[in-house]
Amino acid sequence: MRNGAESAPRGGTESAQRDGTESAPRDGSESASASSSAPEASRQDTPSGTPSEDDSLNPDSDPRRRRRRRGRDRQEDGPEASQTWEGELVDVAGVLDLRDEGYGFLRVNGLLPSREDVYVSVKQTRQLGLRRGDWLTGASRPANRGEKNPALLRIDAVNGLDPETARDRVNFDDLTPVFPSEHLRLEREDHPYDMTSRIIDLIAPIGKGQRGLIVAPPKAGKTTILQTVAQAIEQNHPEVELMVLLLDERPEEVTDMRRSIEGEVIASTFDRPAEEHTQVAELAIECAKRRVEQGQDVVILLDGITRLARAYNLAAPNGGRIMSGGLDTGALYPPKRFFGAARNIEDGGSLTILATALVDTNSKMDEVIFEEFKGTGNMELRLDRAAAERRVYPAIDVDASSTRHEELLISSEKLAQVWKLRRLLSGLAASGEPAAGLELVVDRMRKFPTNDVFLAEIAKAAHVN
Repeated sequence: MRNGAESAPRGGTESAQRDGTESAPRDGSESASASSSAPEASRQDTPSGTPSEDDSLNPDSDPRRRRRRRGRDRQEDGPEASQTWEGELVDVAGVLDLRDEGYGFLRVNGLLPSREDVYVSVKQTRQLGLRRGDWLTGASRPANRGEKNPALLRIDAVNGLDPETARDRVNFDDLTPVFPSEHLRLEREDHPYDMTSRIIDLIAPIGKGQRGLIVAPPKAGKTTILQTVAQAIEQNHPEVELMVLLLDERPEEVTDMRRSIEGEVIASTFDRPAEEHTQVAELAIECAKRRVEQGQDVVILLDGITRLARAYNLAAPNGGRIMSGGLDTGALYPPKRFFGAARNIEDGGSLTILATALVDTNSKMDEVIFEEFKGTGNMELRLDRAAAERRVYPAIDVDASSTRHEELLISSEKLAQVWKLRRLLSGLAASGEPAAGLELVVDRMRKFPTNDVFLAEIAKAAHVN
């Protein structure tokens, strides 16, 4: 992440753009005039329409006049600046990553910084009301002397809309959240032996706008469950935009995920700095918000929320109160803000987030992180270490997994049969055999091609008894 294209404000791209680009027409002409003894060379580097910076000829050589000149240059710095560029423009498209100062960069190679990223001026962002995470298409010019990034000169579309139309869009925080009411069905008829999807549909159904935690001990198969959920959503719900976010992950796991699904996989592997993990996560959630503002349904599968909190803890500035396990209090707010963005929108659109949370790692920090997030979601899928050790997969603790207000996602007839199944499993769990309950469910479900047939058999057996 911290490459030559955007390393730090001191001597990096962003400082170069602020000092040599934002203050002037981003061509390096002002800095050249201050140090060069060859006025002719400076004039050659100055685009058409830019005043000469030769102090012997420039009436604005007085420092106060130069400050006023820089102010006027900022006003000329914007979409209409393409009128002063006589070279060939290059078509560009990417995700806007804004800085607190107002300027930003168009990420053209995924969400991570690169040397090909395009600089976006403060005036452009303010004129069009651009937001972080916007998908922009337009045209740019190459970087001039003293610059390290190309500069955006024309914006053709913002998230596929006319720039003037996009300026009046609604803000994500102003949308009204409601309980999830549309079921994201995972069961696939052409995969009758996919027990993971079928059990989740029965025990912990997922709706559009769900905020769910997959609570898992190590080596319990959480990544495999995420992969299965992603494949099922792609097949059953092509209208949903899927984003898989892998943080602090092994590189081979990233490759396997990208080969397994067609959706967008955003990854920052464990050998990258913590700042990169946090930057990728923040830009990904902003991209999702921009899509939801347009009424789209977005699903984010995050692996995992524990690693994200760890990354914020490493990147947090010193001086905060330290909690048990060495966790800074300020490190919990950003991942909570990420997870809390999941919601079903009353007037259309939804953001669903399923995030993994690690438990039983013998780490006090992981325990504190989980305790902070426990209860914040409205769906919880727990994995069982005992079942995983017995090689019973999916290693789901069917008694401890549930969804709040599941009656909004499942019909009353099916829900009655699911409750009968739960009573049976609760009895086995009370006797100290939760893994046995899972084995029973898996064995019974394998005999029936679909969940509907399985539930009908339960109803039939209950009627006979």
